[in-house]
Amino acid sequence: MQMKPILLTAALLVAAPALAQSPQSYPDGKGGEVTLPLGDLSFADEVTGYEMGEPSPIESARDPAAGLGPPDYAELGDDRAHITLGCEGRVTYRFTDNALIDIEGPDLHVFEVGEDVEGTLVEISQDGERWIPLGTIEGGRADVDIAEADGVEPGESFSLVRLIDDGVLCQNRWPGADIDAVAAIGSAERLVLDGAVLFAFDSADLTEAARTSLRDLVAPLGERDIGAIRVVGHTDAQGSEAYNRDLSQERAEAVQDWLRTEASLDTPVTARGAGEAEPVATNDTEEGRSRNRRVEIIVVPAG
Repeated sequence: MQMKPILLTAALLVAAPALAQSPQSYPDGKGGEVTLPLGDLSFADEVTGYEMGEPSPIESARDPAAGLGPPDYAELGDDRAHITLGCEGRVTYRFTDNALIDIEGPDLHVFEVGEDVEGTLVEISQDGERWIPLGTIEGGRADVDIAEADGVEPGESFSLVRLIDDGVLCQNRWPGADIDAVAAIGSAERLVLDGAVLFAFDSADLTEAARTSLRDLVAPLGERDIGAIRVVGHTDAQGSEAYNRDLSQERAEAVQDWLRTEASLDTPVTARGAGEAEPVATNDTEEGRSRNRRVEIIVVPAG
């Protein structure tokens, strides 16, 4: 199931409600279970790219959206419950209401199903430009500790996961890897705030409407066991790269200051300006640019 952003007070755009999530266990398609600390919030929400491999699977197993949401594969032939990549095919998923982060132990689980267990290359990214390879999942190993990969810095969070069939085992009507779901075991809630509501044009000063909406948004967080809060500012691609980076940093710091002084949260809060480097939509349309002008609050659970 693809999760859509919901609208909150004063048109403040939120990609995930600030509600506590409970741990939940899911069948892994191999007779075992995977426990996810944030339950259904942990799964990939959007398809951002799909290249079907050759030879390709039967038509009913070609829908990349079948890899979204919780696992629902039951048996061979249940094609609508999974996506088959085809030989050397690839699919890219985005987490929108959560963020992939490093925790103790495995951080990412791929629900690879079916009778054959094909090797699948896994990569992660913040922006869709810089991809970090995590290695290959195959056999009984379907989870990855992102801290073991070269290029992952402490405190980083990721929104994109790319899966690539390794092209080795390509047979029957389902050639290539069969993907039922992708989940962040190391998962933090991601609240996405509309920049146009928080700030006036070309400004890093919070509006009064933004302050009111932020109070409503963060009130439930005071009852949560939170390890850290990371504020990330984003802009569209209009203007220079340096200007956008500076503006996004100033806006992130404005929200950071508000959280520290007015939200009464006994939690470390950091701020980072990503500028135009991590778009979630095209910058070629006003609708896309509007989606890219945002501030994200990433709520990292304690422990």
